[in-house]
Amino acid sequence: MIVPKRHHLNLEDLNSDELKEFFELLKTSTQVLKAALRPKGFNIGMNIGKAGGAGEDHIHLHIVPRWEGDTNFMPAIGETRVVPEYLERTYQKLHEAFMDFSRKGKI
Repeated sequence: MIVPKRHHLNLEDLNSDELKEFFELLKTSTQVLKAALRPKGFNIGMNIGKAGGAGEDHIHLHIVPRWEGDTNFMPAIGETRVVPEYLERTYQKLHEAFMDFSRKGKI
């Protein structure tokens, strides 16, 4: 999830620098996820407004890596979640990849 540093209710409330940083972080995050997890695609969604799921005081963006044949339907139909590895391991992979991008000056 990506959240602007200053909380805003609406996308149009972001100034040009904040908007650029928001989408640059989206770009970097998808690159890191590709390097670390090798997804075949992404679902990217922005929550705006309380009715849109953003809560009462901020917009945010979700980045969900996807693979062919993944089990995305299960939470909606089977009330079951399938996690292919321990979350700690996923965190380690992503942390290492973000640090690698940082060392290379890509962040």
